[in-house]
Amino acid sequence: MTSPADPPNDAGASGPGLKLLAVTACPTGIAHTYMAAEKLAQAAQSLGHSMKVETQGSIGAENVLSDNDVSQADGVIIAADKDVDRSRFIGKRVLVVAVADGIHRPERLIEQVRNAPVYQGDGHEAERGAAPAASGGGKGRSVTYKALMNGVSYMIPFVVVGGLLIAVSLALGGDTTSKGIVIPDDSFWKTVNDIGSIGFELMIPALSGYIAYAIADRPALVPGMVGGWIAAHGELYDSEAGAGFIGAIVTGFLAGYLVLWIKRVKVPKFVQPIMPIIVIPIVATSALGLFFIYVLGEPISWVFERLTDWLGGLTGTSAALLGIILGLMIAFDMGGPVNKTAFLFGAGLVSKNPEVMGACAAAIPVPPLGQGLATLLRRRMFDDQERETGLAALFMGFFGITEGAIPFAAARPARVIPANMLGGAVAGAIAGVASVEDNVPHGGPIVAVLGAVGGVPMFFVAVVVGTAVTALVTIALMSVGGGGRGADADAGAGGVAEAAVAGEAAFSTPSPAGAPVLAGVGSGGGTGAASAAVAAPDATAPKAASVSAAEPRDGGKAEAAPEAAEAAPEAGGQVLSGYLTEQTVRERLAADGKDAAIREMAELLAATGKVADTAELVRAAFAREDQGTTGLGEEIAIPHAKTDAVTAPVVGFARSPEGIEWGAPDGTKARLVFMIAVPEAAAGDEHLRILALLSRKLMGAEFRERLLGAADVGAILRVLGEIE
Repeated sequence: MTSPADPPNDAGASGPGLKLLAVTACPTGIAHTYMAAEKLAQAAQSLGHSMKVETQGSIGAENVLSDNDVSQADGVIIAADKDVDRSRFIGKRVLVVAVADGIHRPERLIEQVRNAPVYQGDGHEAERGAAPAASGGGKGRSVTYKALMNGVSYMIPFVVVGGLLIAVSLALGGDTTSKGIVIPDDSFWKTVNDIGSIGFELMIPALSGYIAYAIADRPALVPGMVGGWIAAHGELYDSEAGAGFIGAIVTGFLAGYLVLWIKRVKVPKFVQPIMPIIVIPIVATSALGLFFIYVLGEPISWVFERLTDWLGGLTGTSAALLGIILGLMIAFDMGGPVNKTAFLFGAGLVSKNPEVMGACAAAIPVPPLGQGLATLLRRRMFDDQERETGLAALFMGFFGITEGAIPFAAARPARVIPANMLGGAVAGAIAGVASVEDNVPHGGPIVAVLGAVGGVPMFFVAVVVGTAVTALVTIALMSVGGGGRGADADAGAGGVAEAAVAGEAAFSTPSPAGAPVLAGVGSGGGTGAASAAVAAPDATAPKAASVSAAEPRDGGKAEAAPEAAEAAPEAGGQVLSGYLTEQTVRERLAADGKDAAIREMAELLAATGKVADTAELVRAAFAREDQGTTGLGEEIAIPHAKTDAVTAPVVGFARSPEGIEWGAPDGTKARLVFMIAVPEAAAGDEHLRILALLSRKLMGAEFRERLLGAADVGAILRVLGEIE
């Protein structure tokens, strides 16, 4: 750690020979992380500077910067589309930009870092002044999206643990009574239910707290969490229903930006050490809490009292209309104030008019069941963490726990909430028309299984149809919007370059609870989805993505290159752990379009005998392209597919001298085309490893030229044999 007080003596102010550091990271942690690392290191070398680059990719943090590296550095460039911990760079000039800038403008960034602000560790983000100039703007939406996804990532474990424990306890220990499904107070399952309830209570503060944390770092965590707790507990501001997850999102952003504002207040030097641990948390927590209770709380309470009265006036009107309204409300905020208002209205009429509760009971499970079904129908639109959350949502939906859909709604509200509401309205309308009765204040299929529902067949028809509507509308809206979370992340970051790997999150494994999400945000911890793959040393594991630019580099004049080039023939013409062989190399593609090229590459892979269904492989590759182009720029395209149409991992390579239009962010046509196909079971680590190896090696212009100029298949294999 360097001294936080003063900037280095004219460090990096002028002249060559600077000692620079960089950190690169993209939301998916795959190709662009390593492409930016290579470009920055190459630019530093060409300008006569030394640079060490730390990559925070899906295979974990590599080439990690040491305290000694930091102490000697003249400047630090952070090229990242996710949060990177800057606390170790106190006292250093820090420039923070998008990862795309590291790829396309490395020389300019090296010039800019000379005059970058000195990071003082006070939360004044260095990029706020420099990033717009470097990236062309668009950072505001990126910060908002990353903060939201950070909160969602930390919230998911609370939702899953709390929801599943409650569901299990209700299933195994619950009794159907006039008050709902009740667990006896002195039973073991009551204790399990209480533990699950704690998890559920903590999920809203976690969402709010980690949104605030992503905006303003640790000082914002306490006000964010306390604000989320206040939002969730309506009794603090005389409301029967709290503000739910929507209120938590509001308090999270309020807390984050309030803390940022307080940090900008100039204070005497002797007060600075206690600002982040005492002054800021106390002032921000008090201000936010009082503001929510006395300013926001009263209108919230008034609105939902009027809403309850309005619902009461609808009793006796068209059953279908009432069912639609209740279904819309139930599905809108999934346990929030609108949901609670509809539920409490139905629960209050259980003894007098059980048909009202019947409509509510049919709509209650639709959001989690619909989102869970969507993850099964279109798996490639969701990353691994979302698919696992989808399975948990299906389980929670069966037991009437609407909150199981919250992670999906918080991640992409504009697509998920309308789909939930439409499905809930359909379910409520069908139940209303069919006069389905629910004699207990609870919902979901569990109440029908336990005998509390009158009109069971139509109840299940309502639930099934509503679930199908929600799932199909979710998929349709995601398709129109450009794919899954990865595509949302790209839009939020404003970086078209990142679209090239927007769908790679589908190959990742879940991020641990202690690390922000894969698909769009994250801390600087580098605990990527594939970190487990490198937990144990492996001869086939990829090497550090970047080294000091003053040392020999991949694609340069390294002495080891001839030895590597000779290794391939001795190994029988096998490259990339034997996945790419003489059989899967073609000197020249006949295709002149992307679709035709993918078909030709699939046929090339089929020659190995490892492709059981060529048509299915082509379909899977096309589906991946629909999520975002695999044209990475620099005349490179790497189409890939995860499908059981292949029996083992296989990689193909072909050249197109004229180039094929692939939609690359830099506008170049693809002349070097690699195709990767892996079975479902081998998709995660191997896919990421191969992509990382290819992307960083192909950043060498001299390497690409040698690959394009290789005379025959044997020469191509000798060049590719350098990839290790």
